[in-house]
Amino acid sequence: MFITLVSFSQIKEKDTLPINIDDYVFVKPGDTLIVNLNEFSLLPKHKFKSKNDIRYYLWFRRKVFKAYPYAQLASQRLDSLNARLEKIKSKRKRKKYTKLIQTYIEGEFTDQIKKMTNTEGRVLIKLIHRQTGKTAFQNIKVLRSGWKAFWYNTTANVFKLSLKTEYHPELENEDFLIEDILQRAFQDDKLKPQKTKLIFDFAKIISENKSNVNVEEYKIMFAKIRKKKKNKKKN
Repeated sequence: MFITLVSFSQIKEKDTLPINIDDYVFVKPGDTLIVNLNEFSLLPKHKFKSKNDIRYYLWFRRKVFKAYPYAQLASQRLDSLNARLEKIKSKRKRKKYTKLIQTYIEGEFTDQIKKMTNTEGRVLIKLIHRQTGKTAFQNIKVLRSGWKAFWYNTTANVFKLSLKTEYHPELENEDFLIEDILQRAFQDDKLKPQKTKLIFDFAKIISENKSNVNVEEYKIMFAKIRKKKKNKKKN
């Protein structure tokens, strides 16, 4: 009798608990239910031809991971600089402020950039275009006084590459690989996403490529690097 009364009181207590109507959705027969979901993209599984292809892809991914944060930072600094310059009317003050930003950025990551390899430098120049919407050369042209020394000294002279290089993942295999690496890293929370200022549909691009990863050019590049290292050891 006692057990029965206790069970009944527990059932009664559950039945009288407050119900939050927001936790439920009532749908009548024939109604249409619309649920808004956060946007996401599905990336197909890679199709590598061999284990060596995987090895070279991972090697190139390390290069992208190293270069991307600097391009991301450059974009943030440029946005802040441009926003500030719009509020400064005096040419003298604009020039002075630009030089201050230049000095700050040089101290922030110039030494790290100088330690980059040629491949990392090339990727960085492309990512500068991706993140800022302008090539490194165009950025210099717009902000000559402040960024000329920075980019020419730390990028062109170090890597001996073209600052006019653009980023076209829909046309260039290397750029496609870079974008593929970035998108997968964003989804896996390995890199902090920053929206590109360029216009391209990567979902369409990747569907046309059918997830085949072409790493032939990097095999040649990687072989040359290994050969140089062996020669240095011999010497």
